[in-house]
Amino acid sequence: MHKKEKSVLQGKLTKLAVQIGKAGLVMSAITVIILVLYFTVDTFVVNKKPWLPECTPVYVQYFVKFFIIGVTVLVVAVPEGLPLAVTISLAYSVKKMMKDNNLVRHLDACETMGNATAICSDKTGTLTTNRMTVVQAYVGDVHYKEIPDPSSINTKTMELLVNAIAINSAYTTKILPPEKEGALPRQVGNKTECGLLGFVLDLKQDYEPVRSQMPEEKLYKVYTFNSVRKSMSTVIKLPDESFRMYSKGASEIVLKKCCKILNGAGEPRVFRPRDRDEMVKKVIEPMACDGLRTICVAYRDFPSSPEPDWDNENDILNELTCICVVGIEDPVRPEVPEAIRKCQRAGITVRMVTGDNINTARAIAIKCGIIHPGEDFLCLEGKEFNRRIRNEKGEIEQERIDKIWPKLRVLARSSPTDKHTLVKGIIDSTHTEQRQVVAVTGDGTNDGPALKKADVGFAMGIAGTDVAKEASDIILTDDNFSSIVKAVMWGRNVYDSISKFLQFQLTVNVVAVIVAFTGACITQDSPLKAVQMLWVNLIMDTFASLALATEPPTETLLLRKPYGRNKPLISRTMMKNILGHAVYQLALIFTLLFVGEKMFQIDSGRNAPLHSPPSEHYTIIFNTFVMMQLFNEINARKIHGERNVFDGIFRNPIFCTIVLGTFAIQIVIVQFGGKPFSCSPLQLDQWMWCIFIGLGELVWGQVIATIPTSRLKFLKEAGRLTQKEEIPEEELNEDVEEIDHAERELRRGQILWFRGLNRIQTQIRVVKAFRSSLYEGLEKPESRTSIHNFMAHPEFRIEDSQPHIPLIDDTDLEEDAALKQNSSPPSSLNKNNSAIDSGINLTTDTSKSATSSSPGSPIHSLETSL
Repeated sequence: MHKKEKSVLQGKLTKLAVQIGKAGLVMSAITVIILVLYFTVDTFVVNKKPWLPECTPVYVQYFVKFFIIGVTVLVVAVPEGLPLAVTISLAYSVKKMMKDNNLVRHLDACETMGNATAICSDKTGTLTTNRMTVVQAYVGDVHYKEIPDPSSINTKTMELLVNAIAINSAYTTKILPPEKEGALPRQVGNKTECGLLGFVLDLKQDYEPVRSQMPEEKLYKVYTFNSVRKSMSTVIKLPDESFRMYSKGASEIVLKKCCKILNGAGEPRVFRPRDRDEMVKKVIEPMACDGLRTICVAYRDFPSSPEPDWDNENDILNELTCICVVGIEDPVRPEVPEAIRKCQRAGITVRMVTGDNINTARAIAIKCGIIHPGEDFLCLEGKEFNRRIRNEKGEIEQERIDKIWPKLRVLARSSPTDKHTLVKGIIDSTHTEQRQVVAVTGDGTNDGPALKKADVGFAMGIAGTDVAKEASDIILTDDNFSSIVKAVMWGRNVYDSISKFLQFQLTVNVVAVIVAFTGACITQDSPLKAVQMLWVNLIMDTFASLALATEPPTETLLLRKPYGRNKPLISRTMMKNILGHAVYQLALIFTLLFVGEKMFQIDSGRNAPLHSPPSEHYTIIFNTFVMMQLFNEINARKIHGERNVFDGIFRNPIFCTIVLGTFAIQIVIVQFGGKPFSCSPLQLDQWMWCIFIGLGELVWGQVIATIPTSRLKFLKEAGRLTQKEEIPEEELNEDVEEIDHAERELRRGQILWFRGLNRIQTQIRVVKAFRSSLYEGLEKPESRTSIHNFMAHPEFRIEDSQPHIPLIDDTDLEEDAALKQNSSPPSSLNKNNSAIDSGINLTTDTSKSATSSSPGSPIHSLETSL
């Protein structure tokens, strides 16, 4: 299913543009009407001039002039630059985000990330490096908390250790030199084996000579790793024709098969069960609490004759001698703790959703800074999470989720279904005033539903599957959490860029429309001519959108809390800036309009004939108006009441180029534009006055910043969507649409199965009713649910007309046993033979007898054959 095309930001802008457009249309219509009435009354009523046929072309030219002024007011008023600003801002952000390792697939994901309030992140590869590294070891009766010095390990033990790791690993697993100088060595193949090979290199040994002496084709027997034996073993033939087997695997499994262990002198000593228990308590458990995966490396020698029965695994994989136990860590990425700290400072809650055990997950979460000792938080496993959010019938209740998710920070041993449930629960929650905006990371095929459900889905570019990437909005090309923080920064920057542009454009809109309207009413002409207004419109729309929509983001964007999806585009502070600068500009333009000719000792240019040459007076007004817009464009760079409007201005060369370029073009238009632009060349002193008044915008901006917004109670916010407008219709049906095709097929098969069962049930009840009427008193009818007794599954249930069947995975199978107890008796007979249409509950009752009728009856044979 396609994502909705119209984003929240576009919805707000569309609504705002329509409102502004309507206001502009009304103003332009009133302007034309007033101009026409003024001219008509003045000419034909006051001056009592007759309408002469030969004067008709002149009158028509006047009316056309009035119409052009009206159209110009409309063009200036309608914010046609808004879509351009959004497109430029998003396109610019997408291009720059690519350099920050964010490949954006859906443009609206940028703006949505600016409102993100929660991030549900994977652990492996996202928060961690996905580079398994040995950090602790138990060798020769000594527990080393860091990589031991090679000289502290006995030579025999070292030789056995290097051989066991080098030979008992896939030969495709290697440690290669780094691609760039100063980078970490590359790990190729199985990550756990890479960690062990890295341990060999850390001990200043080399595994390549060992593999050269014992190439893969000379390996005598290999017991590959599987989930049952949880270990891998390789048998080699020694020069004296005897055999040696090297084993490695999960420490709790391999240690149970060890009867000896190497001591500090490299000699085997007896390893009793009580020794193993003590080792688990003093070595294995402390490693696990540090978030380490423990691997035991062992070996066993066999005589050359008689040759062992290699197929008898129970005898072969036994009586081992333990060489060492190592603790392997997937280190936290060095930049992740700082990135998570930035998220938390920005008001974004980070949650870890992982398949690891609870101890490892908690340890990693502490290292990342997701949780801090002493805080009030929850760390749950998938089973406990499901137990808490489901009622007695096994249904998920939103009220139960609302009690958990605000404090939940770590969800361990979680299935993809748990991940989807958590994301959906947070999004659907009404626990907080603002609707939560959730971002999710995922790399597997099973993460698809959660990525789809999330407001923004991040797929892993390196470890991610094609299905995950297809379901996502943004692909992390480096699988790194810190790239998500950059996406948040760019998302907030998109909102700010649009708001900056709006602040600038609406100031120009208000001033230009009022000047044109008032000038038309008072002087029967607009002080700003048609072509001049179109040039102002070009500055205001195209150039300003380029300049303000390409501002690079700064770290200060992460110092404020998320706005939420219903954030208004125009805040009260922005409204204060718009009205404040409009008052300054209008006051000076009207001052120049009425007393400018006396200030500069020039002709006023009022009531000039139709084709008279351009007036210096009106040229000064036009030039001053443009200068004020240029300097106000610098003010518009700040929308939160900041005083330093020049902060970071040189980091945006596009802005500087556009401001300087506009100034240069304005000089050309004024000095050389002539009649086409209705401009008369100005003197140097006149230019200086225009620039001086324009510079006053910067000073006036500081005055406005001094006025506290809280005192201006009359100011209202604008550009907000209502709750109904915020959720498009297609999003309301998202739950139905987001189910993948495989689940839909599964559901269809179950529905057909239920319908078939129900039909047979109805037919058998008819037969039983017929039989009981014939043989009344001979047989007693049995339970009505007997038809279900042949079913292999203990329970099938349809709760409603849209059954919510969770995605199937291993953890759900484990929960079936608990859900079996919650079966309810079947409801009344389905009269239309359609289980899905009637919404009845179909259950099995395994406590009933296997058949519902006497063994010799025909109905009994029918049920048995079924």
